[in-house]
Amino acid sequence: MSATGTAEAVAGARGGASAAALRRTVTVVIIGSVMSVLDMTIVNVAMRGLSESFGAPLETIQWTATAYTLALAAVIPTSGWAMGRIGAKRTYLTALALFTLGSLLAACAWDARSLIAFRAVQGLGGGLLMPVGMAMVMRVADRARLGRAMGLLGLPILVGPAAGPVLGGRLVDVASWHWIFLVNLPVGALALILAGKLLPRDRPVRASAPPGLDVPGLLTLSPGLALLLFGLARGGERGEFTAPGAFAPALAGAVLVAAFVRRALTARAPLLDLRLLRDRTFAAGAATLALFGCGYFGSMLLGPLYWQQERGMTATAAGLLAAPVGLAVGTAMQVAARLVDRVSPRRLIAAGVVVGALGMALGALQVGQEGVAPWRVVCSAAVMGVGSGMVLMPTMTTATRELPGDRVAAASTALSINSQVWASVGTALLSVVLGTVGADPAGFRIAYAVAAGLLALALLPAVLLPGRLSPR
Repeated sequence: MSATGTAEAVAGARGGASAAALRRTVTVVIIGSVMSVLDMTIVNVAMRGLSESFGAPLETIQWTATAYTLALAAVIPTSGWAMGRIGAKRTYLTALALFTLGSLLAACAWDARSLIAFRAVQGLGGGLLMPVGMAMVMRVADRARLGRAMGLLGLPILVGPAAGPVLGGRLVDVASWHWIFLVNLPVGALALILAGKLLPRDRPVRASAPPGLDVPGLLTLSPGLALLLFGLARGGERGEFTAPGAFAPALAGAVLVAAFVRRALTARAPLLDLRLLRDRTFAAGAATLALFGCGYFGSMLLGPLYWQQERGMTATAAGLLAAPVGLAVGTAMQVAARLVDRVSPRRLIAAGVVVGALGMALGALQVGQEGVAPWRVVCSAAVMGVGSGMVLMPTMTTATRELPGDRVAAASTALSINSQVWASVGTALLSVVLGTVGADPAGFRIAYAVAAGLLALALLPAVLLPGRLSPR
């Protein structure tokens, strides 16, 4: 079964679900997302501590993040098929179990290689959490409540970036690296219990589509994405994309992805329905998220490096200075996600792009100065965070609001892949920029300026979003 054939399994009639069912579903998805987002932000801060604990070079330890990303990319395309075969609830329970098991195994790792392998197990679960969670929420939320529901799904983005770096830094500084994974266990157990009790039952529907998985699509898209992200990650680490270890896998991945695109546009039941891009609103939303996510998620590596490497701060201090940015993103997202139900999406999101790019540009001016006061850098980043909160979830809501219910699974999967790929592109690009110009004040200024430019480019597709809401 393809993502296009999961209509009754994951979509249903948006207006037919009760408010209580929506609250239950959102609660479960938020708890699962908090666990995933916390883990990513905690591990980012703990890289240096892991390197020291295992006696491994930092380049090796960075593969704990890369392995997670590669597993994520490989499993996301299967989410629509899995929901159609076993149901969205069972797929989500499987994802939670894999992520929690991966956390336990990672806490028991005995060397860098075992940690990298167990992080891949986490990635297999984490790759399913977001698209399946989004599909379940879009299934039970009618159009009048979709913006508010998506805003609530943004709460992990408030909690994770605000609490993750602080918690991770503190655990590394005063406890042991094991605890950065052990903290997931009680959250994962709670999420599994609540998901089993609160999520509505759904039945897989196989009659409306071929019973088999789109194997050719899977064999081109999943390894294609993994190879592409692998090449980008290696290019970012080495500071150049032309090195054989980076260019060859990236090129092979691009060829496989191109082969998948050709198949997806011609096959009757592809793994991922790219015909969604014929919808102008969805296409404009996906492009906005691609460019804005490239700059926003790519810039996340700059802050910790700047505070720890350039300013000589501890992991805990770097985490504390990142907390206001997370609070700004999450708070703005809660307000904007509710506003997008009532105001012009085009004006709201375009304004957010401008605010985000302005904040990043101000950050470029601040970090380029020797000995600048930390509060000035933090305030600039908070302005960028406000803009990001106005763009991310409101754009996802706008992109999917008018789609028929039978295309929800494909839409959530496509947006998840879109976000993951472009976040990796941004990270690799800014890594190369910083490695080329040097990790000094001038180098950080250039890297932040490039990120600001990427954010500003998102204004081009954002102005193509609808200027008014359709009647409900």
